Amino acid sequence: MTTSERFSAFVSRHIGPRVADIDAMLTTLGYASLPQLIADTVPQSIRMAQPLATGDAISESDLVHVLQSYAAENELYRSYIGQGYYACHTPAVILRNVLENPGWYTAYTPYQAEISQGRLEALVNYQTLVADLTGLPLANASLLDEATAAAEALNMCIEAHDRKRTHVLVSDGCHPQVIEVIKTRAEPLAVKVTVVPQSDLGAAVTDDVAGVLLAYPTTTGRVDDLRAMIAQCKSRGAHVAVATDLLALCLLEAPGEMGADIAIGSAQRFGVPMGFGGPHAAFMATREEFRRQMPGRIIGVSRDASGQPAYRLALQTREQHIRREKATSNICTAQVLLAVMASMYAVYHGPDGLTAIARRTHHFAVVLAGALKGAGLPVDGGTFFDTIKVGLAASAREQVVARAREAGINLRIYPDGLGVALDETTVLSDVEDVVAAFTGREAPDLQPMLAATRDQLAPAVARRSAFLTHPTFHRYRSEHDMLRYISRLERKDLSLTTSMIALGSCTMKLNATSEMLPVTWPEFSMLHPYAPAGQAAGYTALCTQLATWLKEITGFAAVSLQPNSGAQGEYAGLLAIRGFHLAAGQGDRNVCLIPNSAHGTNPASAVMAGMHVVPVAVASDGTIDMADFAAKAATHSARLAAVMVTYPSTHGVFEENIKELCELVHGHGGLVYMDGANMNAQVGLCRPADIGADVCHLNLHKTFCIPHGGGGPGMGPIGVTAALAPFCRGTQPRAMAPWGRFRRRRLARRRSCRFHFRTSR
Repeated sequence: MTTSERFSAFVSRHIGPRVADIDAMLTTLGYASLPQLIADTVPQSIRMAQPLATGDAISESDLVHVLQSYAAENELYRSYIGQGYYACHTPAVILRNVLENPGWYTAYTPYQAEISQGRLEALVNYQTLVADLTGLPLANASLLDEATAAAEALNMCIEAHDRKRTHVLVSDGCHPQVIEVIKTRAEPLAVKVTVVPQSDLGAAVTDDVAGVLLAYPTTTGRVDDLRAMIAQCKSRGAHVAVATDLLALCLLEAPGEMGADIAIGSAQRFGVPMGFGGPHAAFMATREEFRRQMPGRIIGVSRDASGQPAYRLALQTREQHIRREKATSNICTAQVLLAVMASMYAVYHGPDGLTAIARRTHHFAVVLAGALKGAGLPVDGGTFFDTIKVGLAASAREQVVARAREAGINLRIYPDGLGVALDETTVLSDVEDVVAAFTGREAPDLQPMLAATRDQLAPAVARRSAFLTHPTFHRYRSEHDMLRYISRLERKDLSLTTSMIALGSCTMKLNATSEMLPVTWPEFSMLHPYAPAGQAAGYTALCTQLATWLKEITGFAAVSLQPNSGAQGEYAGLLAIRGFHLAAGQGDRNVCLIPNSAHGTNPASAVMAGMHVVPVAVASDGTIDMADFAAKAATHSARLAAVMVTYPSTHGVFEENIKELCELVHGHGGLVYMDGANMNAQVGLCRPADIGADVCHLNLHKTFCIPHGGGGPGMGPIGVTAALAPFCRGTQPRAMAPWGRFRRRRLARRRSCRFHFRTSR
């Protein structure tokens, strides 16, 4: 069988409709062929003259071999970097029956509760987990990552003050990426961000401070008693958010019990692989009085007509679809698949199991600290959970790092020392290897020290309250019981294992199994996002190739793979437009025209980017009212920053005058943002850049092969013109094609991954 024949076999199996099915659909629509349908649907003025230059397709089996070649380029060291990312064990029953199960990863977003009861129950479990551990009664299931959750929390504090206070304080103990995202999100909204040493935060609160973000534990591992600091902040009218760690909270007092108003963080270490940085489910919990400021969705429990429990979207918190340009957040979905995994991890282990995992991790950290102190090394004092910092001069740091790398170990590098963050997977031999890297000699037998170790948490921060008392977290201890529970919930949901899902806004399609295979390969799933770049050569090549293809498909000069959802892609694209105008000395350009038919995240994202939204009328068929559009573009010409247009429209229409619209905006000095939610209807037929768009986000779960997962995970990369590339983080403007490098190996079978740690314990 030739390569072409093998590829055709894949297409015919993956694309469901047979020739007879296509003919029947065409007959219903009154067309004799697909080319005729396309000719009548896509305006000739925007049709591509040449086919996409993406190279020849390959077969499904060859694809797997190529992906194995990419994986083999990654090097798996034992990473103790921490910084919000930790190795963990995904219970096999969850790995096989949730993450690798199309009944979960192709499920429909739970906008219709009656066909989403299984997923909603799993999300209620997630909310219960978060609420119990944080000591705050109201938790949601919508956050994308810890950094954006922190930014959302501080915005909640500002909204709770009716935006009369626009200054926030951030602890220097927060992770660096959290601080950077907060600064990025604050700048367009004229919010002042001041980073303050955590010990000084209480005294730093002034009358203009709306919110304070504390770290518990800090990025260096220190655990502070926050009670007095929280009380001091609140006495001056500021609301308090705490960035925290769910595993640590199994042993530490809950932030809510210390007086915090909001708690945020990541659930990654609850059974979700690091995956070189994501995706992972973040969390947020708060007090009841903040429920109207809380972003995203909250799952609630009701009783149906027969008295049975029924789950629903409480508060209908996708508020941007209701308030539109008055919305304060563009969060519309969630990392549902990953939140489900974290919730199942908690259900499987229960409170006793989670506490045992936390205590074991803490004890290894205590042993490590003791061994390093015994060797005469300056370990930072104070209470810690799983992370320690060792102060070292530059020359000593370099020596330790070199020995660690030789042993296949990654450490956290600070300007004044080194950090070690232990995790669920740590065993005693790992601790001995780290000690040897620091001391330069073989570590002593640490078993006696481990046997004598007890918790070393200060009594003031030790947890006293119970958590996860609901029966669900006590019923499923055997694998058989857990399997039945997962399967029972799966059967309550609508997924592509059940039927076709004809919802245009989410463009439900099946991910080919071969596309999903690499997700759980350790070479991809176990890599730390802050590992040295040289250890991620396979990921780098994979991302570069993807960016190259996306540039060809969209026609843009550069692509950024940074945004982790479509809404975040919108926001990143609008920030690029904003940066362009500011650099041109036209910072007063802040008007964004948005048709009334646009997805609700469009106006919400524009507001978050500091823009003033002007709605544009649409006709009864959903097309843009060009007369109203032209009039408003002229009215706001001096301040026009952008237009946001979905193409094809939300009604599935290829508007004939799209080029005219782009030229009109450019004529008034604005730029065109194209919402790529419907990009799957453009691929191979037309390209956003050729039409006249300046930036376009792509929903990879809609057009390509990211699993939808019942509302997430998602990814929203953006393509931009050369003029916008300097204002877009993470762009890859050069056309590099490592694909050929891997192809030339004749798709060699996967060679063994270079593990630099013991694979047997």
